[in-house]
Amino acid sequence: MAAIEISNLSKRFKNQTVLSDVNVSFDENAIHGIIGRNGSGKTMLFKCILGLMPFSEGEIRVFGQIIGKDVSTPSNVGMLIETPGFLPNYSGFANLRFLALINNKISNEDIRRAIRTIGLDPGSRKWVGKYSMGMKQRLGIAQAIMENPDLLILDEPMNGLDNRGVDDMRKLFLELKGQGKTILLASHNREDIEILCDCVYEMDAGRLTAILTKNSGPLVDTPARRVLL
Repeated sequence: MAAIEISNLSKRFKNQTVLSDVNVSFDENAIHGIIGRNGSGKTMLFKCILGLMPFSEGEIRVFGQIIGKDVSTPSNVGMLIETPGFLPNYSGFANLRFLALINNKISNEDIRRAIRTIGLDPGSRKWVGKYSMGMKQRLGIAQAIMENPDLLILDEPMNGLDNRGVDDMRKLFLELKGQGKTILLASHNREDIEILCDCVYEMDAGRLTAILTKNSGPLVDTPARRVLL
């Protein structure tokens, strides 16, 4: 069953086409990787799926709900898009607590559990403004998983992490997949793609092409595939 179904999706800004006739279905309980150069359209695709950016044409369904028609934003989705933004003069726990109040569906202990899961101390009073880049990235992942969503959309989740942090997050993502979660992940890292992803797609100039699937193997040979896979 598909977690996300995208049909004839296009996004244009005046005379610039950012997404061009994207047609794809992302199955549940799998990790789907998207590769592509900066500016190729990966982040824009994620924003459209999440209802954060209106699109020009097409349709997006997330768990059967049409974005922009049935719902403005999909439910039961955790996300990490671009650089995590937090209030610098508050602790990691306080930041996540503020965000949790939006939906008001989880407890303080749920937040603490998410922070422990990604390797930080939920009792620390250290301000996020004094966090390293890797700590902020971990906190961003904690925010994405804290409400136990069925779908995670992660844009370069390994940014700023050291080798241990990368290993920790890879293990976490595979554990989440084992729990039945679906993950859509953009990464420039070859090992992330090889280790984590069941299916791989290339985004180039706004067009999305499947280059590897768990059932059929390599589909097409592209420069990105030769570099990354």
